[in-house]
Amino acid sequence: MIVQRRAVSAVLTAAALLLTAGCSSGGGGIPGIGGNTVPNGTAPHTAASGRVTEPTPPAKGSVRVLRTVAEGLKTPWGLAPLPDGDLLVSSRDEGTITRIDGKTGQKTELGTVSGVSPAGEGGLLGIALSPDYASDHMVYAYFTSASDNRIVRVRYDDQKPPGGQLSAPDTVFKGIPKGYVHNGGRIAFGPDGMLYAGTGESGRRALAQDKRSLGGKILRLTPEGEPAPGNPFPDSPVYSYGHRNVEGLAWDDRQRLFASEFGQDTWDELNAIKPGDNYGWPDAEGKSSNPAFHNPVAQWHTDEASPSGIAYVDGVIWMAALKGQRLWRIPLKGIQASAAPQAFLTGKYGRLRTVVAAGGNKVWLVTSNTDGRGSPRKGDDRVLEVEVT
Repeated sequence: MIVQRRAVSAVLTAAALLLTAGCSSGGGGIPGIGGNTVPNGTAPHTAASGRVTEPTPPAKGSVRVLRTVAEGLKTPWGLAPLPDGDLLVSSRDEGTITRIDGKTGQKTELGTVSGVSPAGEGGLLGIALSPDYASDHMVYAYFTSASDNRIVRVRYDDQKPPGGQLSAPDTVFKGIPKGYVHNGGRIAFGPDGMLYAGTGESGRRALAQDKRSLGGKILRLTPEGEPAPGNPFPDSPVYSYGHRNVEGLAWDDRQRLFASEFGQDTWDELNAIKPGDNYGWPDAEGKSSNPAFHNPVAQWHTDEASPSGIAYVDGVIWMAALKGQRLWRIPLKGIQASAAPQAFLTGKYGRLRTVVAAGGNKVWLVTSNTDGRGSPRKGDDRVLEVEVT
């Protein structure tokens, strides 16, 4: 059953509709494969013919680790850069959020998000800053409770003593199925100002194909937790379905949404998300000949990937691999891979959980060796600053 937190006010709904319309083109109107509006006033190149063209990044790239920003983190999962260059990092098992000084690496524990019930792959997972963070200081968090997976928001008050800087959580959305595995957990605000969440089917495969269930989906919500205006299914937060376990979300510079997905035994996936489309699980894993299913942009054997976070930088998706212990580079031409994926840092830092664009040609990269499935090394877990091309 879909559980909603509260009704959306007429003002919020109207504003969201206007924002959605502003992001639309003839092909859609909400971020996804149909969106063509480019954030920040930039635009794709227009050829003499009048057709919009997209530059193709080089087939081969490079990666250089510039520094270790912080170390000694326990089960880090989500990462949210602050406007001043510092970073917020969530701890899956401890249920805490820690601030990391972006220059010195000094760690300050802000507090514990109450209600987190960690077990297996569940706990305090993705975090994201409110679109109005400068004024409301709200941090959104996806976590596993005793009964479900849910999204809450907490106010961060840096005038209070460390350890007590987080308010009691305000539940924005609840009722997402929980399990020992496949809890999804990535959240992000899209270029349309709406809140997107990747969920897992919690080990119950049939939920992924059930559009009435919140499991095995990508959800699109207003900041207040209501189904976002323009969603493909009436009065539903479901944006796409047929997913096994989504832990990575990122938009390109034309507002098209991409998502990473864990396979079972054969194929992991990077998908270009089209509103309302069916991505196949459990009837298909990887590419399929069935036209009812949306095929992935790229796929990997599970030993090479087990993908979690993704980030978009200059025509390339960068994908963090857990079991594969590497950072994948997937160059794009539109919504297709323009060359074979390329692997970097294989085995050098162990399991990689989260990758976030850091501005320019840099990303933040979070390791995940203390999650019970890795082999922790001295200094684990850590946040790295990485230069990518």
